[in-house]
Amino acid sequence: MGDFPGDVFLADCPARLAIEIIADKWAVVVVFALSRGPRRHGELVDLIGGISRKVLTQTLRKLQGYGLVDRRGYAEAPPRVDYSLTDLGQTLVEPIGVLTKWATLHGEAVTAAHEAR
Repeated sequence: MGDFPGDVFLADCPARLAIEIIADKWAVVVVFALSRGPRRHGELVDLIGGISRKVLTQTLRKLQGYGLVDRRGYAEAPPRVDYSLTDLGQTLVEPIGVLTKWATLHGEAVTAAHEAR
């Protein structure tokens, strides 16, 4: 594991922040949903099964705070707001894809091991 910069055992290691972000299931799902292009809040609610409007709003705000999501409002009637990934947010798409592939390949084994306990 010497290929990784920083020391995740240190409290102020930037890797811990990255892990905190991807450990939040809704953050990962929202980033993946936005990887397909800009979406409105309602579109995201419809696309992401099981997320409430409140949790989606909190997740989008958190991702905005990390510089991963951009919120763009349009002066229309009724007002329209789109969310999209920033360039920094785009850098998470590939690692999330790798984790998704791993989950697809090994999800059944993990579930079986968990149920065997």
